[in-house]
Amino acid sequence: MANSVKLQKIVEKLNLKNLTPDVDMTDKNVVVPDINRPSLQLTGFFEHFASDRIQIIGYVEYTFLEGLSTEEKERIYDMLLSYKIPCIIFSRSLKPDQMLVEKAEKVNIPVFSTDMKTSAFTAEIVRWLNVELAPCISIHGVLVDVYGIGVLIMGESGIGKSEAALELIKRGHRLVSDDVVEIRKVSGETLVGRAPDITRNFIELRGIGIVDVKMLYGVQSVRETQNIDLVITLEEWDKEKEYDRLGLEQEYTEFLGNKVVCHQLPIRPGRNLAIIVETAAINHRQKRMGYNAAQELYKRVQQNMTRK
Repeated sequence: MANSVKLQKIVEKLNLKNLTPDVDMTDKNVVVPDINRPSLQLTGFFEHFASDRIQIIGYVEYTFLEGLSTEEKERIYDMLLSYKIPCIIFSRSLKPDQMLVEKAEKVNIPVFSTDMKTSAFTAEIVRWLNVELAPCISIHGVLVDVYGIGVLIMGESGIGKSEAALELIKRGHRLVSDDVVEIRKVSGETLVGRAPDITRNFIELRGIGIVDVKMLYGVQSVRETQNIDLVITLEEWDKEKEYDRLGLEQEYTEFLGNKVVCHQLPIRPGRNLAIIVETAAINHRQKRMGYNAAQELYKRVQQNMTRK
């Protein structure tokens, strides 16, 4: 389970300007995917202070500080910096008091600045932290973006998952991850999949070896993350088993407590997996838009029987 993200990674991702370069950030991590605007704290009220969150100073807080005397500022800064806060970020390129910067350096708390407006920056950092700090599991499978639908292809090793993904890539769709997919629960409804850093953009094809999809097919053939909307499980055809031929009943699989629509796809020689996966993705999108072909056929059959 992911429970921390390095502060240096946040700085690089959000392009923050470091105003305290002498502060050592090597061991500094953020563990809470929320932020705090310390408006009440700047007035001296520190009860229920969320000190484990990133502190953001916007235009309102900055203007309030500008109206304080030097003695009041020093008292507030000392109280604020007595907590082990991850960092302080000034939005709108606002320049903090030199007094705050010096005091922050002494207690090893970094101070940053961003050009973004406070609301836009808050939304972006919370969104990014929610993904990075979300509960995470790794599963064996292939994740592909098919017409904007995140399709997770699962099945036993050697059944043809990577080959199906490669055919989909040739047809204009995008690879997210092959072999190992990291799944993060970013909300009660949303699962986001991505590739481990070490295997990103690579596909393993038995008999050929490792293929770099990005180098072969271009940057448009890959993407870094994708919501998981549909799971397709490949399995060997079993003539003794009954397979769903209408799709009236929706089946689900569960990851981290979230349910995802799942289809069991039997494999026989000659079946074009890429076209079947494409059709499943389009059909899934159609159902989300309110049209279910199986139910429509069922209604027609019922109406026909009623007329007779």
